[in-house]
Amino acid sequence: MKILLGLASYNFDQFLFEVNRFLAKPGYGPGEQDWGFLDVLPGGHMFYWLYYTTADVANYTERPLALWLQGGPGVSSTGRGNFEFFGPLDVHGNERNWTWVKYVNVLFIDNPLGSGFSYMENITLLPSTNYEIAQDLVEFMKLFYERHREFEDVPLHIFSQSYGAKMAAEFALQLYEAVQREELRSNLKSVALGSPLISPMDSFNAWAPLMLNMAIIDKDGYNRIMEAVEKISKYIENNRWKLAFLQWWKTYHIAINASDNIDFYNVLKYRQEDDIYLKNLTLHTLMNGPVKKALGIEEHIKWGSQGFDIFLKLASDFLKPVIDIVSELLSNTDVKVSVISGQLDLTCPTVGTVNWIEKLEWNYREEYVNAPRNYIHIDKNIEGYEKSGGNFTMYLVNRAGHMIPADNPIAMSYIVKQITNYG
Repeated sequence: MKILLGLASYNFDQFLFEVNRFLAKPGYGPGEQDWGFLDVLPGGHMFYWLYYTTADVANYTERPLALWLQGGPGVSSTGRGNFEFFGPLDVHGNERNWTWVKYVNVLFIDNPLGSGFSYMENITLLPSTNYEIAQDLVEFMKLFYERHREFEDVPLHIFSQSYGAKMAAEFALQLYEAVQREELRSNLKSVALGSPLISPMDSFNAWAPLMLNMAIIDKDGYNRIMEAVEKISKYIENNRWKLAFLQWWKTYHIAINASDNIDFYNVLKYRQEDDIYLKNLTLHTLMNGPVKKALGIEEHIKWGSQGFDIFLKLASDFLKPVIDIVSELLSNTDVKVSVISGQLDLTCPTVGTVNWIEKLEWNYREEYVNAPRNYIHIDKNIEGYEKSGGNFTMYLVNRAGHMIPADNPIAMSYIVKQITNYG
């Protein structure tokens, strides 16, 4: 009888916490971690890497779970987001002062299938639409919560970058709807769209005017870029999405040449092929060497081996906007939506982002339009600006391009703390 009374009084959440502590283990770098593959489709193996927060708390479930989706599509969250943006270590093995793990749990997912360590046994079955990607992510979360029940009630915040923002918006909507249908339990709170490729044409139309106004190109360069962008638009008008994709690729290189190799990720930098190659080689060597060995990943699995396959597989869907998905999130869910834009970003310029935000339709639109824009003051510096209305917030980040967490970790840490209410 005493045993039964003891079991009845035992805190079940604490029990789950203790059980799942056994999943935590030393991985690569400091702190407790968990990682593995979840089979979201027959032959479709999605890889994740979970870092338990190192915050001074009795139970890591006292802090939210921040989920990170990288862009590309096909770029690795466990590689790029982790080692180049805000994981505990950088690519050279140095501990990072601005890691998010200090105040929240962080879940990196190699998404979509074909990114990083994630792979499809038959590459012809890789996802070809944003909708399919979101379905795979919802299936991933069902399996993740089965493995980590202790996170079901922990606040979930989805963070993303670039094309990852397009995936994150649809994923957040589908996850919310799955929760409403009681297909799984998840305490989804917010989705943050960083450097977002939500409306590609709004971004492309902003390239030439921005570059001309910043004296990066001359009038001849402006005309060449605008002519090429117009061709993308005409292909889209005729639903010729693959041709539009190819024209976008041509236009991107026309813009680079017109600007004498400006770095589209940060207009204050110069694009050098040798540096890009060495940077990618360093990360590739790290992931397929020390990381792969430390995590015990099977030899036949090669990090990044299907990245270009998934990039090409999404060619027909690449340029399709998801403004309607963001509007639906704002109108029909209680999920908070944030947009984060770096003011030195040319890939997804702030002016283009502002243009598609003006097209959003939701109940608190006027509240947002009329809201004041506030400075983000940190240590006597202006790190950016923020503006909120209803369940929507926009953050404009100074001294940051497309890679906001890497370019301005001070501002990004502030934003993460604001969104998650911790830190």
